[in-house]
Amino acid sequence: MKPDVRICADINELSVRAAEATVRIVTEAARGARRCSLVLSGGSTPRTLYRLLASQFDKKIPWAELHIFWGDERYVPLVDPTSNYRMAKEALLDHVPCPPANIHPMPTHVPSPDAAARHYEATLRGFFAGTRPCFDLVLLGVGTDGHTASLFPGSPVLAETTRWVRAASAPTDPPTRVTLTWPALIAASNIHVLVAGSNKADALRHVLDESPDPRVYPAARIRSAEGSVIWWADRDAAGGFLL
Repeated sequence: MKPDVRICADINELSVRAAEATVRIVTEAARGARRCSLVLSGGSTPRTLYRLLASQFDKKIPWAELHIFWGDERYVPLVDPTSNYRMAKEALLDHVPCPPANIHPMPTHVPSPDAAARHYEATLRGFFAGTRPCFDLVLLGVGTDGHTASLFPGSPVLAETTRWVRAASAPTDPPTRVTLTWPALIAASNIHVLVAGSNKADALRHVLDESPDPRVYPAARIRSAEGSVIWWADRDAAGGFLL
């Protein structure tokens, strides 16, 4: 199936359109199930989206029914400048009435990254009552090397088929990570991939190729997701090959 790619003029248009789509999914899920699960992405690209959700879209979101999780985290204290939780807290969570009990950061305070992964998997299994994970919406990005979450090219975690959360290594600082695995990610009802910047163009071209290799460009595996997948790209990331 041909990927659903939405090309935007710049990061601002991308963020507004993604925010509108996020609001629709969250409100529909909360209306039907009385709760909604949203997985946040780290990195710089979603920061504008988070700020929009916390400002012009905040009154449209049923915060009391929204449960927030993370796709991956750096194994650093949650107050560390590189923490994905800290970025989301400063851009979004500090400004909205989401109940603290509904916010589920990865526990980087435990003694080891593997312990953090097992603890977070237990949290997810409790939330989903022991059934397979099915997040209502997962936000992801694509790195310049084609990684997504903390699923990097050549990582043994790419082959995981049973565990939902694993400790992982990254080729950049900080190198120790905790990440959702493919069994947890591709079962989501909706996945939105946000890609901005000319430095992502080559990776995105390979990821959206007719026959991509997910071992080399892990984000290509998103295309095998069971639910809806939308690729939000600005013109720089599209790089001419999608225009």
